Amino acid sequence: MSLRIYNTLTRELEDFSPLQPGRVRMYVCGMTVYDYCHLGHARSMIAFDVVQRWLRTSGFAVDYVRNITDIDDKIIRRAVENGESIRTLTDRMIDALHQDADALGVERPTHEPRATAFIPQMLSMIATLEHKGLAYRSPNGDVNYAVRKFPGYGKLSGKTLDELHAGERVAVLDGKDDPLDPVLWKSAKPTEPEEVKWASEFGPGRPGWHIECSAMACDLLGETFDIHGGGADLQFPHHENEIAQSEGATGKPFARTWMHNGFINIDDEKMSKSLGNFFLIRDVLKKFDAETIRFFVVRAHYRSPLGYSDVHLNDARASLKRLYTALHRVAPAQIAIDWHDPYAARFKAAMDEDFGTPEAVAVLFDLAGEVNRTQSDATAGLLKALGACLGLLQDDPERFLQAGTTLDEASIQALIQQRAEAKAAKNFAEADRIRRDLLAQGIELKDSPTGTTWAAAK
Repeated sequence: MSLRIYNTLTRELEDFSPLQPGRVRMYVCGMTVYDYCHLGHARSMIAFDVVQRWLRTSGFAVDYVRNITDIDDKIIRRAVENGESIRTLTDRMIDALHQDADALGVERPTHEPRATAFIPQMLSMIATLEHKGLAYRSPNGDVNYAVRKFPGYGKLSGKTLDELHAGERVAVLDGKDDPLDPVLWKSAKPTEPEEVKWASEFGPGRPGWHIECSAMACDLLGETFDIHGGGADLQFPHHENEIAQSEGATGKPFARTWMHNGFINIDDEKMSKSLGNFFLIRDVLKKFDAETIRFFVVRAHYRSPLGYSDVHLNDARASLKRLYTALHRVAPAQIAIDWHDPYAARFKAAMDEDFGTPEAVAVLFDLAGEVNRTQSDATAGLLKALGACLGLLQDDPERFLQAGTTLDEASIQALIQQRAEAKAAKNFAEADRIRRDLLAQGIELKDSPTGTTWAAAK
């Protein structure tokens, strides 16, 4: 079976065939570096790390671009608040981003462009859009994109301009012909630091956020490339504006396949800094090891919402421990994956169906069961090799098993409640799984007519 990817643009699963045989060009929107990364950022980084790993495993050469936004209103405000230069702040946050990504086993992209290094390309694209009548200068000195002059506006979000207007809370024109018109070039304000002002034919200023990705993607990957990715919250307006700007300037299709990862939610709300309900990667790493966090993300499908809690992380740790326990009992052989092997074939079929990591992880557990039954070094080697496709199971098993986390009382009681609910629903397989996972963490459950209690396993 060939690789199929869900394309947000067409809302369909499509057979994937890159423009250039054997080579994939992929752009993923990266971070705005004014603060440390939270778990929502981790989900996007890990999701597309798995994508690029599987593309390479499938035999493709991958040109992977993940940009860095290092000029933005939030960055300027934070630098002023801190009393430091923009460059000092962004350099520090980029270093922190790399520390977090490296800890989570996220491989570095092929290119990691900073927006400030591509100002000439942005200005060239803005000039082209103005020449084509798709951009206009406002009385306040800004240059804006005229969305009503681009016939395809709304095709990614699947909404008409009227529908998009209906979703606007307040129509803030601020020198615009239409409140949906994105700013391409922001006129310099007297109060802004000199380091965020660039000379241009439009006057001194700085780029708008949306034009940054259009210019960097086209410059590094070409006017048309294979995959564009990012979080679901970027679908509108950011990615919609990227399409309008890029296709308006070049007259060619921008990205052929659009991929969007789901949110990490807390109490059914998206984890975000704007809502204040976020957990920094580095803070979570103080409580849970990096591979547990990665496994927590990978075992859910990249497009699905993912609920976060300590209970869920503890459950992920216990599940991952079962895989490492299988590897600990034997000496995994170093093997090249035979994709005709039934387990490997199932794993490949899962990943080829829109990067189906939940099904792929299920294959890993089936393999672990086989290792436990047969004590086969070759089977353990296959488990380890398939785990590597997801960035998992590369640690020393003994080290991982000895490093475990300790469940607190609240987490244990929450899992006991989940087990009780599973039993009430006659989902005995789930109830047994929770019991096994707790036992793997040294917690033994004792059922009685009056309820369930727990004690440290002997």
